Amino acid sequence: MKPLKFIGSGEDDLASFPREVKQVAGYQLFRVQAGLMPSDWKPMLNVGTGAYEIRVHVLGEWRVIYVAKFAHAVYVLHAFQKKTQQTRKEDIELATARYKQLKEISK
Repeated sequence: MKPLKFIGSGEDDLASFPREVKQVAGYQLFRVQAGLMPSDWKPMLNVGTGAYEIRVHVLGEWRVIYVAKFAHAVYVLHAFQKKTQQTRKEDIELATARYKQLKEISK
């Protein structure tokens, strides 16, 4: 099983979710660590190759963007509450910047 690592404020952001949301998101991340796909996800090609979004529909809409393509860990890039139909540009840009940072670190 791959360890879970956080880039930037991802861990604090996830910790600020309501308890019920954290339980669902945590279980979905556990599935990813075990080499499975989350129950509800979509690829985030605009963030980077291998980036995916976990979609949580509990007490509103919540998202966790992660990358699992690296052999040594699953990296959480960003976790946030989605309040509009389309993902905010700022959330995409933040996840993209953290993905680039991760690629630099893992060289």
